[in-house]
Amino acid sequence: MHVGNARYLGPQDLPEVLPVFPLTGALLLPGAQLPLNIFEPRYIAMFDDALAGNRLIGIVQPSFAEGRSDISSGPVPALCQVGCIGRITSFAETGDGRYITSLTGVCRFRLFSEVASVRGYRRFRIGPFGADLEGPDDESLVDRNALLAAFRAYLDANKLEADWESVERASNRTLVNSMAMMSPYGPAEKQALLEAPDLKTRAETLIAITEIVLARNFGDPDNILQ
Repeated sequence: MHVGNARYLGPQDLPEVLPVFPLTGALLLPGAQLPLNIFEPRYIAMFDDALAGNRLIGIVQPSFAEGRSDISSGPVPALCQVGCIGRITSFAETGDGRYITSLTGVCRFRLFSEVASVRGYRRFRIGPFGADLEGPDDESLVDRNALLAAFRAYLDANKLEADWESVERASNRTLVNSMAMMSPYGPAEKQALLEAPDLKTRAETLIAITEIVLARNFGDPDNILQ
């Protein structure tokens, strides 16, 4: 995986301890970009430290459902067990104390145990998903027609439009990951998309979620998808 000016060939190229940025509803996927507006002092400190070091930060959702076996640390909020490592690949200061940054996804990771916090932000021992670094999934396995049908049905049902010329030009990987990250679905759905084992499964998960939302809000999805 080549991200910015760095190359990550395996888990040995990634840190054992990672600062984590909990964000509800945020989804970062390997190879994709996530823009962020940083204003809270502890997270400004996190980005300062990351910029002075390896430029890596973990994006992970706070726990969103009871009964999940998520990572907790006493009175602080529990976190989902799986997140994504992002490398800071764009950075600007606003002049009013905020940072405008962009993270590019490196690979997913699993939280193992929390270590002492630094300057107010949390850090964890992690286990990277080495398979994410080995090479891209086979895009040809994605059912592009079904994905586009679900996307079009959602837009039509919500009276929205898309730049179909750009959509048609996009690769299957770009299409699946962009749609997953930009989708208006809730934290549980975003986590399911993150934890999908491969691109094909992520596309199928996205289609299934879309069909469920259409059925719940607009009736029979079979009629909408025709």
